[in-house]
Amino acid sequence: MERQVFIPIFQLCESYQVERTFFEELQEIGLIQTTVLDDGPYLHQDSLTQIEKIIRIHRDLNVNLEGIDVVLNLLDKVDQLKQEMARVQARLRIYENEG
Repeated sequence: MERQVFIPIFQLCESYQVERTFFEELQEIGLIQTTVLDDGPYLHQDSLTQIEKIIRIHRDLNVNLEGIDVVLNLLDKVDQLKQEMARVQARLRIYENEG
């Protein structure tokens, strides 16, 4: 694994003004996955979007960590349903064009 694709947790704590325990709790409940390298825990840069979403939900909506898990699962379900609806609509267009 290349080190440049990982961001140290302490740096994220400073950037987002959250405690390190926040990231530890997120990992405990399975919302993020950290990697421990030589000098501490790191987060893969691909997880930044998810982290920003989690922090916004936590701060803006005042949702606890368990609630964040529920919200993220519901958002994933909405995305799945949108994709399924797009596939169904595409199939319907095929049949509409045949007639």
